[in-house]
Amino acid sequence: MKITFARHGESQANIQEVFSNRGLKHPLTARGRGQAAALADRLQDQQVTHIYSSPVLRALETAIILAGRLGVEYEVVEALREYDVGILEGRADPPSWQLWKEMAEAWLSHQQLEQRIEGGESFYEVRQRFVPFIERLIEEYGHSQAHLICVGHGGIYGLMLPLVVCNLDQAFIARQGGFGYTAWITGETTPEGLVCTGWNGVKGPFFKE
Repeated sequence: MKITFARHGESQANIQEVFSNRGLKHPLTARGRGQAAALADRLQDQQVTHIYSSPVLRALETAIILAGRLGVEYEVVEALREYDVGILEGRADPPSWQLWKEMAEAWLSHQQLEQRIEGGESFYEVRQRFVPFIERLIEEYGHSQAHLICVGHGGIYGLMLPLVVCNLDQAFIARQGGFGYTAWITGETTPEGLVCTGWNGVKGPFFKE
């Protein structure tokens, strides 16, 4: 089984630098729609069998473009939603972005995983919805030839993929430049677990530090 984790295309929220992790707002830009179409073209020979999408509009629109061009069904799942930033939702001011950076620092550098922005999610809560979903996919499809696509977000992927892909960590992701628009990695099931075997079409092996 393969799981390809893809980020959405460029959206109006990205251009405006506004936090937009709830509801159906801030759609893809024309450039973002083109990025999604280009990603579909790159995946044409991958024999994709199903697509799962975050419910956030920019991811959902990306998934719809992929599904239409690849001729497969898509399903919206809460597990892939970008993590909730609480009172920062809808804001774009520098102090809000600074608070967001401090929250990420608390999680990743100080392991203060219970911390949250007021009204938002803790690392623990994000993990509780993301990791079991991926584990269920592996349990259901792990011994098959299925190729699944998950369309999500750079933030949640940076936090959660090291928990489900055994040869990834934050340092490795940083060396790759993080997740640009429609960046994609492919993981394959092995006896050791889910292993990253491709990054934006470049084949591994890849090794974390």
